[in-house]
Amino acid sequence: MSVEPLRLSLDVACGVEHAFRVWTSRIDTWWPADHTVSGEADATVVLEPFLGGRIFERTTAGDEHDWGRVTVWEPPTRLGYTWHLRADAADATDVRITFEPAAGGTTRLVIEHSGWARLGARGATWRGRNEGGWATLLPHYTAATTTGR
Repeated sequence: MSVEPLRLSLDVACGVEHAFRVWTSRIDTWWPADHTVSGEADATVVLEPFLGGRIFERTTAGDEHDWGRVTVWEPPTRLGYTWHLRADAADATDVRITFEPAAGGTTRLVIEHSGWARLGARGATWRGRNEGGWATLLPHYTAATTTGR
């Protein structure tokens, strides 16, 4: 199994600013409970909007589970963060997303998820799990870009 970066792209039917805002400040409206540590439907997902900001979930009991840290913050065109959902921060991988204007007022997201090699023998397995995770996560995001404009 490969440890090369995952490279994904998708087009959403909205402008760049809206696409970026939905991914960042509205992440809590579309992130599914089955992609959290707690699995709680009422958990809150937070992406702090600044370089070094945390990405985490807060349960209804107030417990917080860190998922990563913002490493690139260039609204509305670039976002990057470390990623260690359900893993130790020392095992974080890297996510980079660009939001590019596309035809007809749409936006193309280009996602690169890398850093698998630093996980050693576990890298290929984690890459495969995350590939499946992206496939089930992105439709939630896409749907959210069409609401709340």
